[in-house]
Amino acid sequence: MTDALRVTRPGALAFDVNETLLDLGALDGFFEEVLGAAAARREWFALAIQAAMVTTITGRYVSFADLGAACLESVARRRDRPIGPADRDRLRRAMAGLPPHPDVPAALGALREHGYRMAALTNNPLAVVRAQLGDAGLTPLFDEVLSADEVRRLKPACEPYQHAADRLGVGIGELMLVAAHGWDCAGAQAAGAGAALVTRGGATPFPAGPPPDLVVPGMAELVTELTA
Repeated sequence: MTDALRVTRPGALAFDVNETLLDLGALDGFFEEVLGAAAARREWFALAIQAAMVTTITGRYVSFADLGAACLESVARRRDRPIGPADRDRLRRAMAGLPPHPDVPAALGALREHGYRMAALTNNPLAVVRAQLGDAGLTPLFDEVLSADEVRRLKPACEPYQHAADRLGVGIGELMLVAAHGWDCAGAQAAGAGAALVTRGGATPFPAGPPPDLVVPGMAELVTELTA
């Protein structure tokens, strides 16, 4: 069920990448083989998000790729499964080749046809997200491909969202973030942007923040709301 849109039509859209556009479930085979359980993938990604928040809050900067590698080693130690450089390289390659969710290409194309300026906005380093979107065939659908790495502050800090607004040529209040993470939506709203939560995988609004401006189960419903 789609919640009613509570904001005016945004001037531009910024899309989170991992889980929102691309399917991290494609990594389950790697985690099953290397760490003994596909469920370790969720544990690893949750720890990587936590690490990003801690480093940002404490005033440090570590690239999300390096955080991901460190968190892989941490999860491996928890599970008593030693890993080596080859495993870390395999994860990096797998991250660069994630498939898009089935509803993504058509939805992005429809939004572009309706005149939206759009950016991909991710914590991944720029080289990684360019490889991801290129492999998924999504690059031509975006006006900008952006990384929090460029401002050396990881989401949900305010700087990446402002960076997206600046590059898309709109005020922060005209930007809407689209993400499958409540924490990301909360970060965008704290920066002054709007937010649409895509409830993939049971995603829910961030419990301690304002509700997202829009909550939709998938990208097709997002298109319906933003082009009505």
